[in-house]
Amino acid sequence: MAVFKVEGGHRLKGELIPQGAKNEALQILSAVLLTDDKVTIHNLPDILDVNKLIELLVDLGVEVERVHGDAHCVPNHSTAEDDITGVHNVRPHVPTHVPIYTFCAKNVNLDFVRSAEFCRKSAALRGSVMLVGPLLARFGFAYMPKPGGDKIGRRRLDTHLIGFEKLGAVLNFESSGSFFELRSNGLKGCYMLLDEASVTGTANIVMAAVLAKGVTTIYNAACEPYLQQLCKMLNRMGAKISGIGSNLLTIEGVSTLTGCTHTILPDMIEVGSFIGLAAMTASEITIKDVAYDELGIIPAQFRRLGITVDRRGDDIFIPAHDHYEIESFLDGSIMTIADAPWPGLTPDLLSVFLVTAVQAKGSVLIHQKMFESRLFFVDKLIDMGAQIILCDPHRATIIGHDRAFCLKGTRMASPDIRAGIALLIAAMSAKGISIIENIEQIDRGYQNIDGRLNAIGARIERV
Repeated sequence: MAVFKVEGGHRLKGELIPQGAKNEALQILSAVLLTDDKVTIHNLPDILDVNKLIELLVDLGVEVERVHGDAHCVPNHSTAEDDITGVHNVRPHVPTHVPIYTFCAKNVNLDFVRSAEFCRKSAALRGSVMLVGPLLARFGFAYMPKPGGDKIGRRRLDTHLIGFEKLGAVLNFESSGSFFELRSNGLKGCYMLLDEASVTGTANIVMAAVLAKGVTTIYNAACEPYLQQLCKMLNRMGAKISGIGSNLLTIEGVSTLTGCTHTILPDMIEVGSFIGLAAMTASEITIKDVAYDELGIIPAQFRRLGITVDRRGDDIFIPAHDHYEIESFLDGSIMTIADAPWPGLTPDLLSVFLVTAVQAKGSVLIHQKMFESRLFFVDKLIDMGAQIILCDPHRATIIGHDRAFCLKGTRMASPDIRAGIALLIAAMSAKGISIIENIEQIDRGYQNIDGRLNAIGARIERV
């Protein structure tokens, strides 16, 4: 398997364009199963999780066509010399842009849904869980394997399953414990109060409810921009969803949906990752076309770390920071940055906030409420010289170096997508060479990240 060999200590300068949003893409791709008309999607990110879901749609019989811009591939700029990993560098070809896709789910292969191969492939991809709502709504049955994805703690499916049951689906749990079976003779609208504001749970239930008979009301619904995008797309397809952007959604069921064209937002997680990267490496970076109004609290939270986030139209300019100082609360107590349902801070960025605070002046408590294993990567940062106290599985206190001490390069492995990008940021700011293993986790969520960062001055080799 490939690793990243990172030579740290180099300042970057230039422009970065964020990819299409991974979390939105997985929802939008699932929604193409709701109609037998053609759906056109712009700005799909070329990342492993998205490509795996497209492959699964093809296996289901969905006609997929790339209709614009054949990907022009160029090799990474790396040498072919032996290094400290003991293996040779390789030159993988990477696309320079992402094409436009069309999807037509007119002839879905329902036999494949029942197959062991479907269970195996969908179990390896957590995003596949969102195929269940569309399959159940349109065809009356679906299988939900225990999904894969990041190993960041418990990620229960109760919200999805309870929502489907309230709509009238019957749930059977296969005896081996490997998947759930859901069947329905026709979903019916109802009122439901979600036990948690789950983004994927809300998306899945919404996609089931748009074709249900009657009115569905979902209270405590998630309202992230990605979910708003899904609801707006469904309305263009003929759905009747009101309350978009709030935690109370009302869905009047319709009999059929039509095709549409949809453009995916820039990935707010990648935008936040680039802000943290710029500050940590003392780099001057412009992040282009970020859909600033959809970023919510993210820019303000980085400003609380003392980072200058300058809005220029729909771009963000981050000047080179030789120093940045963490704010304290008005009573002088230590700053706390915690995740919360939207419009609170997305949990996907806490790993980036944590690593960025390592070279700040001052201290901050990072409180990851949602996942109990997401902070376990901090031992790698401690090995590099970071001053971090892991208080418990959910909280870590970072005492910033204020650049008085430089992190040192080391060998480490990426446990999940977001920890992976945090470790890459740390390695790029460190003194010496770092080796990051298991970079497939990074590739799951970040498109050609080494090529794009190398273009503005990074020194990352895919080995």
